[in-house]
Amino acid sequence: MVHHRSQEVIGVTRDLGVSYCEQPVPNGTGGALIAAKGFLQGITHEHLIITMGDVPFVKRATYERLIAGLVNRDLVVLGFKPMDRAQYGLLEIEGAAVKRITEWRYWREYPLERQVRFEVFNAGIYAANRQSLLHYTGELEKRPHRVRKDRGGSMRTVEEYFITDLVELMANDGLTVGFTVTEEEQEVMGIDTVEDLVLAQRIFAKRTAKRL
Repeated sequence: MVHHRSQEVIGVTRDLGVSYCEQPVPNGTGGALIAAKGFLQGITHEHLIITMGDVPFVKRATYERLIAGLVNRDLVVLGFKPMDRAQYGLLEIEGAAVKRITEWRYWREYPLERQVRFEVFNAGIYAANRQSLLHYTGELEKRPHRVRKDRGGSMRTVEEYFITDLVELMANDGLTVGFTVTEEEQEVMGIDTVEDLVLAQRIFAKRTAKRL
């Protein structure tokens, strides 16, 4: 899925054998999924991974655990346990099932005794069964969120779709959403800034040196 500086992204990745879907407007993670519906309808793979382009340290074994969880689940969420919980969405887990993903601006209002019960947070990576994903992507289209965003230097109210809503939609229909947890927080580190990129390069250099 591409949008921002899409031609540059395509230019440096065209030899990797990947397909591209254009997200016409930046309308959230759910909006990206909605924009990819045609692609999802056209493929034959029944087990899919939804991940991001800026998380280079996720291990193959982690992706394999996500897929393995689909044996008796329609959706599996990747969680992690951060040192600093602030601003991450938390997985509200009951037993072995995720009931919803609650963003920081909401869960920070929970009573402290409720907050401390939760320790697994959303890494933003998922595995899903294709047919279920297609059905609930259609449901996702029916529930946009109206949020205030900076567009061209001015604040506007825009519609966005959140992929995290899939969890509650499925749970409310009686489906069980599973989860698995990374071994370390660094594995799901996102590279959003130049500083993040410098840190990621250092981490990669250290890991490469250990293999030599």
